[in-house]
Amino acid sequence: MDPTTDNAGQSADPGNARTALEALRAEIAKAVVGQDAAVTGLVVALLCRGHVLLEGVPGVAKTLLVRALAAATELDTKRVQFTPDLMPSDVTGSLVYDSRTAEFSFQAGPAFTNLLLADEINRTPPKTQSSLLEAMEERQVTVDGTPRPLPEPFLVAATQNPVEYEGTYPLPEAQLDRFLLKLTVPLPTRQDEIDVLTRHASGFNPRDLHAAGVRPVASAADLEAARAEVAKTTVSPEITAYVVDLCRATRESPSLTLGVSPRGATALLSTARAWAWLTGRDYVTPDDVKALALPTLRHRLQLRPEAEMEGVTTDSVINAILAHVPVPR
Repeated sequence: MDPTTDNAGQSADPGNARTALEALRAEIAKAVVGQDAAVTGLVVALLCRGHVLLEGVPGVAKTLLVRALAAATELDTKRVQFTPDLMPSDVTGSLVYDSRTAEFSFQAGPAFTNLLLADEINRTPPKTQSSLLEAMEERQVTVDGTPRPLPEPFLVAATQNPVEYEGTYPLPEAQLDRFLLKLTVPLPTRQDEIDVLTRHASGFNPRDLHAAGVRPVASAADLEAARAEVAKTTVSPEITAYVVDLCRATRESPSLTLGVSPRGATALLSTARAWAWLTGRDYVTPDDVKALALPTLRHRLQLRPEAEMEGVTTDSVINAILAHVPVPR
């Protein structure tokens, strides 16, 4: 395969693409302690051209994770703090009247970037949440009837507090389905929390990642070369059938009112391929599918009220399905 060339004319050797993507995880770890699963999920999303929803209580470094990812790549990034009074045009952009020319001109919003950090997305009403739907799915924004393409690559990394927290608006199912992964960011372990405090006592400033030593280690060219290699990862008919069986089982679960759609099945296959490639293989195994099942499927399921009252979670439903659906040999 020919080297991939980015907009600046630089090229990336596909043979080094995996090294660059693996280096991302080490670079982000300079700023974020003990969130390896979330970091890996962000890298998988980059490989799959997918969007990520990060959920966790306030103060567990959700925003810092995304900022560190941006600092470790050569991608343009913008941040939007979602609030109850945020308007859709504050995200996508709007037409502005120019008195000198007596004409309206388009002023691009923060959505016109490579990595959009949508901070606390569930603190804004559904009208503004939905302004991201077209951008996430079509990778364009339509203003006054004119579609305007977004830069490539384009990834939305949205953070949200758990839905039971005061002042939150649950994301509608249609928008949740647009996210490739939902990553839960847990509270750190005792030792990880000690490490966090030790870093802060030593002068670590989360607002100055450059001083923390975070450097760009992967370019857009590296990313494009990596995606081309992921596309070559072999998927056997047995693995394809296994993914379909898992997703169909969610539609038959007595604990759910909404199972995984074909879009979700496609997403699971994509993330499993990316994970297989990241671990150094050119073929997908059932373990790759199992490893990505929870983050890829958990937000696409809807529990029955009675099951929720009994303490059933979407993660427990998925784990039960993984335990019962026959694994191909």
